[in-house]
Amino acid sequence: MNNVRELDQEVAELKGFIADLKADRAEQKEKERREGWTKYTAISLVFIAVLAAVANQWAGKYSSKVLVELNNSTFDQAKASDQWSYYQAKSIKQNLYEALNETSAKTGKVADSDQSRAAVEAKIAKYKSDEEKIMAEARELEKQRDTARAAAGVASTHGGGMGLAIAIFQIAIALGSICLVTKKQSLWYLSLAFALVATAKMLQVWFT
Repeated sequence: MNNVRELDQEVAELKGFIADLKADRAEQKEKERREGWTKYTAISLVFIAVLAAVANQWAGKYSSKVLVELNNSTFDQAKASDQWSYYQAKSIKQNLYEALNETSAKTGKVADSDQSRAAVEAKIAKYKSDEEKIMAEARELEKQRDTARAAAGVASTHGGGMGLAIAIFQIAIALGSICLVTKKQSLWYLSLAFALVATAKMLQVWFT
């Protein structure tokens, strides 16, 4: 009789253990079902991180382009300044020969016995021709300088826009990380919203 009771007790305990095990497994499955969206959160964070890395790379390229274009601008400005100095030197010499020509015309003589009036006029014509070439080169260099400055300005604007996109991506990643810890689905949606805004900003920079 005692053996039967002990057997019944053991069977009851076994049934209770099985029931608890089933309950735990059911609870675990329910928890997995409720939190199944978190795996999509983790995947979305990977994509957001990739987009942030791409934006960061492009921001670096824009920064490099700003430095290159500003350097080109400075170099063109220096060469243009040299050309204008050369132009002024030619202009001074031309003025001297013009004054000499005027003096010889009034006196009927040429100040320098080795030069005739024709030689003086030829010198004046040559200086005028040189000045025109030098002026054209100086203006072309100034045009290149302005183009480089404009390109630097555009690259700087694009770099700033890409930097803003990176900052928004970082906010999206932070919200997604907090979401995984707190298991608050609303934070995931907010993270996705920030990621969409950052992506739109990145695309806007690319296509403008």
